[in-house]
Amino acid sequence: MALIPYAQNPGRRTLQIVGDLLLVAWIYLWVRAGLAVRDATLALAEPGRRLDAGATDVAGSLTEAGAAAADVPLVGDDLQAPFVSAGDAAEAIAAAGRRQVEVVEDLALLLGVVVVAIPVLVIALVYLPLRVRFARRAGAARAFVDADADLSLFALRAMANQPMHRLARVSDDPVAAWRSGDTAVVRALATLELHDVGLRPPA
Repeated sequence: MALIPYAQNPGRRTLQIVGDLLLVAWIYLWVRAGLAVRDATLALAEPGRRLDAGATDVAGSLTEAGAAAADVPLVGDDLQAPFVSAGDAAEAIAAAGRRQVEVVEDLALLLGVVVVAIPVLVIALVYLPLRVRFARRAGAARAFVDADADLSLFALRAMANQPMHRLARVSDDPVAAWRSGDTAVVRALATLELHDVGLRPPA
């Protein structure tokens, strides 16, 4: 069974196309919003990056100073120890800065995904099932519409599904007309039913 994504009726087809374009625009806007939230959140990681870079530089300088102090005869080890301790402390501060950056990056990604996912899913879960349902119904109906002889089936469905006031506009006694094979009434009834699934009767 082939899916038919758009109705043959021009008015309904236009509405479907506009709806699809609005869905794409909705997704695009929320993706942009999600990226903006992510970028704004990532800006909070800048202090952590500066802390990491500064502490890493200090740790490197202290390590070099300690290595130089170790070369001093007799007291080199004693002179080196404070530099090593200070270098370790600076490295710990740098590690804390890196952890801060990682936390902020994870948070930025999470917030960006949430900002996009919630509004997009809400609309998609309402709109897409309707579009898929239409495409499946239209595709299934299209398989039966290839000649006037097939219209009798849709005329019968119309008498079962269509409101009474619509049937009355077609005929005062649509059932009798259908049983007698009144071509004009059968075609009019079938047209009502086909219109609901987005199709037109064969020419």
